[in-house]
Amino acid sequence: MQMTHQPNYRHTAMKKRYTLEQKHWDDPAEHAMPEHSRVPASLSIGNVHIAPATVLAPMAGVTDTVFRRFIKNASQFSTTTDAATEDAADVNSVTSNQQSGCGLIMTEFTSADGLSRMRETKRKRYLTYYDDEHPISAQLFGSNPATLADSARIVQDAGFDLVDLNLGCPAKRVVACNGGSGLLRDLPLIETIFKAIRSAVTIPFTVKFRMGWNDKHIVCVELAKLAEDCGLNAVALHARTREDGYTGRARWEYIAAVKDAVKIPVIGNGDIRTPEDAAAMVDLTGCDAVMIGRTAPSNPWIFRQIAQYTASKEASGTGIYDHPTNDDRYRMIRTYFQMMVDEIAIEEAAEAVRAAAITASGQTAREQRNRDCVGKMKQFASWFTHGVPGGGALRKQIFESKNGDAVLSAVEHFFANLATVSEADHHADESMLASAAAYCD
Repeated sequence: MQMTHQPNYRHTAMKKRYTLEQKHWDDPAEHAMPEHSRVPASLSIGNVHIAPATVLAPMAGVTDTVFRRFIKNASQFSTTTDAATEDAADVNSVTSNQQSGCGLIMTEFTSADGLSRMRETKRKRYLTYYDDEHPISAQLFGSNPATLADSARIVQDAGFDLVDLNLGCPAKRVVACNGGSGLLRDLPLIETIFKAIRSAVTIPFTVKFRMGWNDKHIVCVELAKLAEDCGLNAVALHARTREDGYTGRARWEYIAAVKDAVKIPVIGNGDIRTPEDAAAMVDLTGCDAVMIGRTAPSNPWIFRQIAQYTASKEASGTGIYDHPTNDDRYRMIRTYFQMMVDEIAIEEAAEAVRAAAITASGQTAREQRNRDCVGKMKQFASWFTHGVPGGGALRKQIFESKNGDAVLSAVEHFFANLATVSEADHHADESMLASAAAYCD
């Protein structure tokens, strides 16, 4: 396969420090929608059918059950109309029979060691998901083959559709335990882990990994072949090394190399910000599906946009997709924060029942924890206000709020004022244009 996406991505020793939640891309490439390629309508991983072929990446501190369901809802679509041609493209009928443009969602990565030691009640809380999240994959990390196999069985018994092994996390605390991308330096141990998990479960087993530890230790092709030989059902490659972190451009040519090397499905990950990027990755690498991480919190509509773009291009030859309005962003922020408040309320009610039962049995229950969600609201504020005019003011209000209700009030107040300001600006623009027209006359 001839690759056209091969700029020099090598980095010097003076690499800038990265963080797991870096929001910005270094010199992002701008892609045009390829003439013939599109994100596939579906793929099968083992016996699990995924449609469309788009995956929400597992993100620590992000992809809990509230965010996963929120993304599923934000990705729903029905009909897109091309105003220029007045042709309608029914996305459901063209791409799949699914309700959501996000085909597969994944949990936050979960410690196999922690999961195997948890009490049954705590496991249920940690592995919480709802029926409308299927198909769903649970991601594990660790380095002990027996413990990972045991945790994979727990995941299978909990009803997850797939289990995934994390070989990509670059965080120092994870790598220090030889987990995540730390394992990329020990392929023999990875092989042992692959075989242990594969023999422990019957559900599809996948792995997400990086290209290698650094540019001098690229192992992605060898690792993909090893996964296939050990009976894994699919691989996902984040086309950066552990040393890269989240800096520089993802090197998609390595996704193409992995795709050429194995017959099992290959999922591409790295630097997908737009529907055009997603289609370009498929076009340049031949990958079977695309996985989206950092873009999802700042643009929860990305999966719906991909479905709309590819479907409308297939139906009419012109690719179009919806761009969120301020009203859309208001509803998005308000809905997500309210979902978070409601979920915390459910968890606290369950905790209260459990504590009452312990007290009734004569034991001493731990004091109920205050699980106010304002901290997580603040975490998401910078993502969710991306692209909102005056978003800095809203972020400041959210950061100064003391509880969830105060955050919701700040959101309501900000967007109510934004609508007033926007209307005033609109009238001012009309007046200015009228004056300009009179002057030109």
